[in-house]
Amino acid sequence: MKSRESLVRLKEFQVKEKRRQLSQLQMMMSEFERMSKELESQIAIEEKKSGISDPHHFAYPTFAKAARQRADNLLVSIRELKVQQDAAELSLEEAEAEFSKAAALEERDNAIRIRA
Repeated sequence: MKSRESLVRLKEFQVKEKRRQLSQLQMMMSEFERMSKELESQIAIEEKKSGISDPHHFAYPTFAKAARQRADNLLVSIRELKVQQDAAELSLEEAEAEFSKAAALEERDNAIRIRA
């Protein structure tokens, strides 16, 4: 019976860990989105100051070029994190299902013990 309790605790820990990982991914994605928007704003300001909005123009501001590259890199990272988030959500669902099964078995064992 003790091993069943240990299994339930293990499964509960795994669910909590998966939730923490998922939360961390979501926080990273939102932070990257915020940073990307901030860079886009800075790019717009720089383009307005210089009067050049074509990134291929020879006099396009260097800062705007670099900021655009950073913003693009952030968008790539967000897409990669989205893939990780989808995988983490599936993993969380599986862990929750395993926890539910283990908890149900422990509950059944407890009910049998009480009747006996």
